[in-house]
Amino acid sequence: MEKILEQTLLYDFYGELLTDHQKQVYEDVVLNDYSLSEVAEERGISRQGVHDLVKRCNRILQDYESKLHLVEKFVTIKEQIERMEASLLEAEQPDREELVRQLNRILENL
Repeated sequence: MEKILEQTLLYDFYGELLTDHQKQVYEDVVLNDYSLSEVAEERGISRQGVHDLVKRCNRILQDYESKLHLVEKFVTIKEQIERMEASLLEAEQPDREELVRQLNRILENL
């Protein structure tokens, strides 16, 4: 998965578990694409401090994912649904039983 997409998904799922300060700095650097210098000046901290904080946030978010696997489950289910949608659009007569089996597999994984 592309790094920025991964960071965005991790933040979407676990960002509320960060402190307000961590969220603000992480959003500015990762989501809003501000430079470390811009964020450092805005927040009154060093550029190295911003870098370390973003790195720490990435580690925290990765730790949550390694324990909970919510992003992994989300991506897997999204891919399964996209495959189902493609097969529905391609087939003149969709195999309803197969689609029901696929839906049941998705439900079991929730």
